[in-house]
Amino acid sequence: MIAHLALALAASLAISSPTSASSAMNDTPATTAAAPSSLDATASPQSDTLSDFSDSETAVKKKKLAIVIFPGFETLDVFGPVEMWGRLPDYELVMVSEKGGLVRSAQGVETNTAYSFANAPQFDILMIPGGMGTRREVHNPAMLNFLRRQDRGTEYTTSVCTGAALLAKAGLLNARKATTNKRAWVWATSQDAKVAWEPSARWVVDGKYVTSSGVSAGTDMALALVQRLYGRDRAMQAAEVAEYVWNDAAENDPFAVNRAGHPVRRAPKP
Repeated sequence: MIAHLALALAASLAISSPTSASSAMNDTPATTAAAPSSLDATASPQSDTLSDFSDSETAVKKKKLAIVIFPGFETLDVFGPVEMWGRLPDYELVMVSEKGGLVRSAQGVETNTAYSFANAPQFDILMIPGGMGTRREVHNPAMLNFLRRQDRGTEYTTSVCTGAALLAKAGLLNARKATTNKRAWVWATSQDAKVAWEPSARWVVDGKYVTSSGVSAGTDMALALVQRLYGRDRAMQAAEVAEYVWNDAAENDPFAVNRAGHPVRRAPKP
């Protein structure tokens, strides 16, 4: 009976510790290393990319990049660039409006603005979007005076879509090259005939002034500004993290018009 118990105990130990038995047979230590997978191969570069951006989120930012919004602003004009500018290492991204507080976009989205025109500090970069609200704002002295005042101290003054009409109305684009939304070409360009309006451009850079064509073009312009500030690698990284296909050629404007505002017919791609 004692012999039977000993045999049973030995069998139990062998079942519960198969690696020990195998190690003893092979005279090598047991290991549990897993074979690398395709997911492991891609995880490291992606993690590095995201960690670069998370580092910028925790860094102290000494400069301010402000987006000026107003009732009836175009949502994508603002939040396309926000996606690309929101993790810049040196710039805090803020919103400003005439009276501060909540401002409703043309699509009904409310955005909170931390600053009003009255308490806004001098911003380093300023962006003014477009939207149907620009038709009212070109007649708003408070808006035009704020743009003029801020422009005196900015590193860059930028616009998306019909935001260029506001810069033009404020007299900031005199004798400078600029572009705007091609579907609102006639109205926008009528705000100042002294601007060298470019009818075929996704975005235009003239000195510190960077203006883009309509709506989605603002995202391409935002990445072009990232490239000017930090280099092409940083801009491509921002686009890749957002899974965004950047149209990085300013002259590649699929919505180009002629000087009269009529669409330019392009030859179909082969």
